[in-house]
Amino acid sequence: MELAVGQKASYSRTITEYDVLRFADITGDLNPLHVDESYARHSRFGTRIAHGALTFGLISAAIGTRLPGAGTIYRTLSLEFIKPVYFDDTITATVEIAAIFEDKGVVTLKTQCTNQRGEIVARGEAVVLHADARRKENTS
Repeated sequence: MELAVGQKASYSRTITEYDVLRFADITGDLNPLHVDESYARHSRFGTRIAHGALTFGLISAAIGTRLPGAGTIYRTLSLEFIKPVYFDDTITATVEIAAIFEDKGVVTLKTQCTNQRGEIVARGEAVVLHADARRKENTS
């Protein structure tokens, strides 16, 4: 696929209680804000929320499956979490190419996650190594 500045792609998923509990089990992040409703009820959020890293994972899915696509790997990621993600929120991760450095095989992406109400829940920037550029490096 030919890449161009301004290209966008998205990946969406509804975050369920099952997703959050599986993520907690896999990572060991058993923070009670995510797994204990009675604890979370007394928090600033009033109920359990999804892990921020689970939201970040949706950005990773957009990058690895949509744009730039298969074989792309992270170099850096910066992300600001704006609002919590609640169970049953549908989150759309959108990535947009901000810059392409063909000589280095590097792509910079603006990243953003929104919920089903269109509210931004996270935003930031990712710098990735694009798969096609890696193949060129390996064949030189």
